[in-house]
Parts: sequence; C-alpha cells; structure tokens
Amino acid sequence: MAQTDDELFGAEHVRVYRETAGERGYHWRGTTILLLTTTGRTSGEPRTTPLIHRTDGDRCVIVASKGGAPSNPAWYENLKSDPHATIEVKGEEIPVVASTASGEERTRLWSLLADAWPAYDEYQRKTDREIPVVVLTRR
Repeated sequence: MAQTDDELFGAEHVRVYRETAGERGYHWRGTTILLLTTTGRTSGEPRTTPLIHRTDGDRCVIVASKGGAPSNPAWYENLKSDPHATIEVKGEEIPVVASTASGEERTRLWSLLADAWPAYDEYQRKTDREIPVVVLTRR
C-alpha cells in the first residue's frame, strides 16, 4: 500500500518533499511544512528537518517544540550556534537568518502557530522550558 503524505516523517519526509518539489509533503496533517537546513554545530554537516510553519508577512515562523521534551531540538541549538540557514518551501530554496521571538511578538506568533497545530499548547504544558518561536527572515 502506498504511503500517504500524512504518514511521512523525518528523513522520508525530506526525501519525498525534495523529489516532488513539495508536491508531496508540503501539505501534512492539515498544516504546511517547510524544510529547514542548518549547519551541525559539532559536525559542520548540513542537517535538514521538516517543520510546520506559518508566514508572518514575508517571514516564516517555526516552533522549537520537540514535542514538549525538556530540551530544545538539535536544529534549534544549531541555529543558536549559526543563525544562517536555508529553507525549502515547495520547490524554492531560500537563504534565511534565524532569530528567536520574545515578548509580545512571541505571544502573537505562538497564537498563529498554535492555531495551525493545537498540540503546541499541550507541548508547552508538558515542559518547564519556554518553547522557542523562531523567525526566519530572508537574507
């Protein structure tokens, strides 16, 4: 039986997304996905992760939730080390610089993302850390 887009996960999601320029994998479980490629802070190797995103003007916004785990995801730690990254939105590769939202901007963007993926509110309740909201601005 063929895999549906909603079943895509991790490296398989990245592969299918790239092979189809986002025709498969961009729409996922009622939301939209971008591919974020960071530079590994230890390895120096490119690391690509499929992530739920929303747009805020000409910026993309993502959440470093890691499902509410007590630590940040590796991709977020990579961005803290080197905020220059690349995103793929459908077939377009876009160089970006990442920043972490704070204060009222974080609150507003969190609402935007939690509307798209309500589980983010549950993830926040599961952890003591404030889950970072990351803004990706085109370079």
